[in-house]
Amino acid sequence: MTDTLKVPIILAMAATLAGSQAIAQDSTAIKAINASSLAQHISILASDAFEGRKPFTRGEDSTIQYLAAQFKQLGLQPGNGNSYFQEVPMVSIYSKPASDLVIKGNGGSVSLSYLEDFVAATRRVQDQVNVRNSPLVFAGYGIVAPEYQWNDYKGLDVKGKTVIVLINDPGFADSTLFKGRTMTYYGRWTYKFEEAARQGATGVIIIHETAAASYPWKVVRSGWSNSKLYLQTADNNQHRAALEGWISQDAATKIFQLAGISPDIMQKARTKDFRPVDLHLQTSLEINNTIKKSTSHNVLAVLPGAKRPQECVVYSAHWDHFGIGEPVKGDSIYNGAVDNATGTAGLLELATAFTRLPQPPARSVLFLSVTGEEQGLLGSEYYATHPTFAMNKIVADINLDVLNTFGRTKDITVIGKGQSELDEYALRAAERQQRTTIPEANPEGGWFFRSDHFNFAKKGVPGLYIGPGTNAIGHEAGWAKEQTAAYNRLRYHSPADEFTPATWNLEGMLEDIRLLFDVGYHLSQESSFPKWKNGSEFKAYRK
Repeated sequence: MTDTLKVPIILAMAATLAGSQAIAQDSTAIKAINASSLAQHISILASDAFEGRKPFTRGEDSTIQYLAAQFKQLGLQPGNGNSYFQEVPMVSIYSKPASDLVIKGNGGSVSLSYLEDFVAATRRVQDQVNVRNSPLVFAGYGIVAPEYQWNDYKGLDVKGKTVIVLINDPGFADSTLFKGRTMTYYGRWTYKFEEAARQGATGVIIIHETAAASYPWKVVRSGWSNSKLYLQTADNNQHRAALEGWISQDAATKIFQLAGISPDIMQKARTKDFRPVDLHLQTSLEINNTIKKSTSHNVLAVLPGAKRPQECVVYSAHWDHFGIGEPVKGDSIYNGAVDNATGTAGLLELATAFTRLPQPPARSVLFLSVTGEEQGLLGSEYYATHPTFAMNKIVADINLDVLNTFGRTKDITVIGKGQSELDEYALRAAERQQRTTIPEANPEGGWFFRSDHFNFAKKGVPGLYIGPGTNAIGHEAGWAKEQTAAYNRLRYHSPADEFTPATWNLEGMLEDIRLLFDVGYHLSQESSFPKWKNGSEFKAYRK
């Protein structure tokens, strides 16, 4: 054999050996991720004793002490100096409208019932907010997006007015607009409220529609019938609109009919040349607030890197849920077993696995369990603005939220697939499990913007967020999708989200967590940083 032929063969053998060493090194750790400890963590976190894990409650105290104790037992270092806790100053506001929402015009009035037809609250930290005779304007999708040559507020002065806007973005109705069926951040309800405030509106009301929102009215109702949490701000949120809320599709139809305008106006809002419509109606609403300022907590632990400890791979999962709220069929504890006791338990399993490595990784690994996700990604927002590692040294955030409870699949869903090079890391890890990766089935739901990796993305840090696969082993086509759909329809954000060992199959969850370990392990050993892909709205932030 010639020396010319020997060189590539030797290189190939070296590469194979290096790969096998990596697999052999992490295989012992992977075995530490097991069903019995995973089930134990879920059963404890989702128990009635933890009271639904709402911030500012006994449920928070139980949860964060449990997590800190687990991290300490594993020998992980505190992630915030000498503490496993990062204080997150928040304000709890329980907003209660004093009456029905009455819409008045020259042709009469419409009265909307609280919770049945509308929900409303305020972020302003004051005992009472009064919106008096505020003119109503329909502002399409409520979007200002220069890169798409789109401005729903063009020519409109909304000071003193209340804008009514559609959920999602125009791509949901017309695949040639924005990113088509893949929701952009402009489609999220959080953006609608932010933009209305920037425009100076007194109030902003979103029209709910189940398909466009990707969840039914009952999810809006349950989320807005209790107190809501916000990060504390220097101006006590006076920069936000006085009134934020939602109305049902039927309520919107009644309002347009009162205005003498066809509900078809909602379809006409899909075009770039749409201009906001003055409805010649007015509304008034008094909102009374019960306010409590307090401090919630992120829980964080770190495994220091052996070679580049200042660089960091983050695993994140939110520990919070909705606590005790409106009873449904006699049950008032929102246990949050799937959302997100599964992800929190998975975080503990990953922490265990990394501590079982024969040698620590080159980079540090941060295990971050955040608060306030259900209230608007508050804990991760706080961490992203008060990081314990420099944001330009954070390699990636691997986020766990709502894991697979129905068994093994031949694939794994990468939510926001196409955003960054983490897609390829996930694909390689999946292939080592003889699996493949797929994009989310309903990108119009805006799932990439709905969990904690999003706050890292806004700072330029790529995020990997997975969902259950759709090709279930041992079941017919479509079965896995129906399991996910049934969860969203029957248990999501309701007291029915409980841990039921008899019906859960943890094998798929185990495989998914092991895949995430594989991804994070390889990231922790490298010296390069994964990049955003061309076309990602977050690429500029990394630069």
